[in-house]
Amino acid sequence: MTTPPDVIRAGYAELVVTDLAAARWFYVDVLGLVVTAEEPDALYLRAFEEYLHHSLVLRQGDAPALNRLAYRVRGPGELDAAERYYAELGVPAHRVPAGTTRGIGEAVRLQDPLGFPVEYFHDAEHTPRFTQRYDLQPANALARLDHFNVVVPDVRAAHAYYVGLGFGVSETIEDADDNLYAAWLYRKQTVHDIALTSGDGPRLHHIAFATRERAQILHTCDLLGSLHREQHIERGPGRHGVSNAFYLYLRDPDGHRIEIYTSDYYTGDPDNPTVRWDVLDNRRRSFWGHQVVPSWYAEASPVLGADGLPMPTSPPPIREAGTIIGADGFGVTDEANGFKLGHQS
Repeated sequence: MTTPPDVIRAGYAELVVTDLAAARWFYVDVLGLVVTAEEPDALYLRAFEEYLHHSLVLRQGDAPALNRLAYRVRGPGELDAAERYYAELGVPAHRVPAGTTRGIGEAVRLQDPLGFPVEYFHDAEHTPRFTQRYDLQPANALARLDHFNVVVPDVRAAHAYYVGLGFGVSETIEDADDNLYAAWLYRKQTVHDIALTSGDGPRLHHIAFATRERAQILHTCDLLGSLHREQHIERGPGRHGVSNAFYLYLRDPDGHRIEIYTSDYYTGDPDNPTVRWDVLDNRRRSFWGHQVVPSWYAEASPVLGADGLPMPTSPPPIREAGTIIGADGFGVTDEANGFKLGHQS
């Protein structure tokens, strides 16, 4: 098999929004992202530790959707590797010239085997990094783009695809019958660059930005409350079992889901173990045992195909949200079948 492109990390996402002014309020005025560039139909945004041109593009359109997920590769030659790799997979891929997306160099674009629009790039315009510009940072300052989370009907097939791309597997949610409900995979040395969630897909579940401290997440909650906009808080704040991260899930004015995320762990050693969670352990999604709100499982953003139309979705054979939880509300694990909290292999 041809060597896959050497992916460094999740690079940027492009979302279609229906009201650019409302989106600007949410992402700039509330979340505090830095505006790198602004056009009549688009905003290019980045967080305070980031020096590439952007990590999020908001583009005006008729209906909310995911337009693109982009990964940065280690060097320009990896674009050739991407073309060779996907040609062998039988997936059409094409080059786009530098500047096709403002601030991004030459890239390779394709619709991946899971149905998602993906771009690989290396070169990008550099901008000031505001890591120590505390005079510019709000109390809830975001540090960097952390990961994407996508909804797929077949997590095992998606897992195999990303492992083939060279991603490591940090954590999974499984059951004793060998069903795989979710997986977290990484290229950078943290828990994930991409998460795979079972459901009607392909759809985008969320985009996550990392912050440095839990207090910054709590400040976002206070800020939305003080503005009487608490309805944008969907879930949290809380702590995940998977990843150990402290989290908050928000919905933007178009319904796109954004996670604010901090305090996961290092995965950079070559023998980093995979943590396997039992689907019946209610602490997998909330370490404090809270039930997950139904919208978190049911709702996600449509994905645009090469023709610019929403991709049709397929249902999963089994749903994580439909698993039976024990009478105590926390789930019952069956150690005889090899599952227990935080089991590593």
